[in-house]
Amino acid sequence: MKLLEFNYKIDYKKGKESIAADALSRREPVCQALSSVTPSWINEIEQSYMGDKTYQQLLEKLTINATSVPDYTIHSGILRYKGRIGIGNSTNLRTTLLQSLHASAVGGHSGIQATYQRVKRIFYWPQLKRDVEQFITECAVCQRAKGETCHYPGLLQQLPIPDMAWSYISMDFVEGLLKSNGKDVILVVVDRLTKYAHFLSLSHPYSASSVATLFLDNIFKLHGLPTTIVTDRDRIFTSDL
Repeated sequence: MKLLEFNYKIDYKKGKESIAADALSRREPVCQALSSVTPSWINEIEQSYMGDKTYQQLLEKLTINATSVPDYTIHSGILRYKGRIGIGNSTNLRTTLLQSLHASAVGGHSGIQATYQRVKRIFYWPQLKRDVEQFITECAVCQRAKGETCHYPGLLQQLPIPDMAWSYISMDFVEGLLKSNGKDVILVVVDRLTKYAHFLSLSHPYSASSVATLFLDNIFKLHGLPTTIVTDRDRIFTSDL
């Protein structure tokens, strides 16, 4: 619109006469080439398929029919399982990938579950979780420097000394016994003050209802209802009744 106020004339000049040629009068040739970079580990993945009979069979089937194997696809020679890159039977390549995703700055020597999820998002091979667990178990840095992530349990607290017989009792099961009259479990009930005990027989499978019935018929009828029961041989759990 700004050129409308001027009176101008367009003169054509040959190329050899146009001394001061600009971008509008001289067009540069356009390059049609396209370059791409292929990481070296992609070539290693393709080579890992050579010694793996299972992947060789999958590649042959997918080359003939792309939908012949469920959950598997092939793209540029790389086999994928549910979108994840499949790794052939190459121990060195798998170890290198685990090293990169666990011991590098990205991995930070994370635990088994964190490393497994990181590897699982990108790669796939049979028994992946087992290999991750074995690799981290053998990691020298993790064995020397990694601490426990669970809550510190604190100091053990002794149970108070009972002041009355059969008011504070403990219960536990003895299992894995040979059967005798159809019974293979012993319920042991001990008075924590007098150390007097009852040994009651049970058979698998037993339920909370059957244990409660056995307790009422053999303990409650003789000693009454206790104040506290300490149970579970693996951890102490008290329950006030």
